[in-house]
Amino acid sequence: MVRKRNEDVVVFTQNTTIEATESNQTAPRLLRELVAHLRQNRTPLREEWVRRITEAQLLTAMSKPEIFAEATSVYDSYVVALETGTFEALQNYARSLSERIIPRGVETHEVIGIVLLLRDVLARSLFAKYQGNFEELNRILDAYEPAANRIANTVAVGFVQERERIIRQQQEAIRELSTPVLPVRERLLILPIIGVMDPQRARQLTEQLLHGIRTNRAKVVVIDTTGVAAMDGTVANHLVLTVQASRLLGATVIVTGLSPEIAQTLVTIGVDLNKMNTAGDLQGGIEQAERLLGYKVIPIAEAS
Repeated sequence: MVRKRNEDVVVFTQNTTIEATESNQTAPRLLRELVAHLRQNRTPLREEWVRRITEAQLLTAMSKPEIFAEATSVYDSYVVALETGTFEALQNYARSLSERIIPRGVETHEVIGIVLLLRDVLARSLFAKYQGNFEELNRILDAYEPAANRIANTVAVGFVQERERIIRQQQEAIRELSTPVLPVRERLLILPIIGVMDPQRARQLTEQLLHGIRTNRAKVVVIDTTGVAAMDGTVANHLVLTVQASRLLGATVIVTGLSPEIAQTLVTIGVDLNKMNTAGDLQGGIEQAERLLGYKVIPIAEAS
């Protein structure tokens, strides 16, 4: 009984291996057949896809000729990916497409939607072709669906990555605009801080300030925090380090506009206030900076 059961297991294993081998040999043939079908019916399938895109109100920021042109390129890249089994060209095209259409206001769900529509259009054409042979239809769908899923994922990921890159660039630009280092007069810089301070913005502030000190050969810097309601201990400590780093470059820092909350935070983290120059407001800070630089502001009548 034991030997017979073992023989049965061997037979079963051999049959499974044979079926797997046949399946591995059949898949490339089915994909070649699928690619030939898609190329032969390129025009009607592409036109049907564009019609479905328009009906679904996707890519509304683009004109019909633009949609048709992009649909043609996507379709051809889709077929090449199915034929070769490589997705590098499709990834590059998806990145290029994203660079063109993201500034037009195209959203992520639209890109995913058009790829899923193409998959549906192609699947329907396969149903129509093999409707009399369900066994062959099932085999070709088994070969097509994994590749189609990977193609959809490649396009979606490429679009999302490009969108995230653009968002990071925009955030960087906004941060730079929100922390400008302003040269007021020779050797005097003003850095007004407005909005919420987080560790990343604090690091950027330090980099911009130190670069500004070196570029302008500044001797005095006024950091105005009037527009900052509060900051946590980490950011407050970073502000202190910024003051110390500026001193190493030969610049004296005057901090103005400290709110009661920020003042309490500085005291809580144990800042040596004797090493930090402060002023109640921006005007007071500028006056103090001018005295350090040897300037004296007098009325015009008195000067004359």
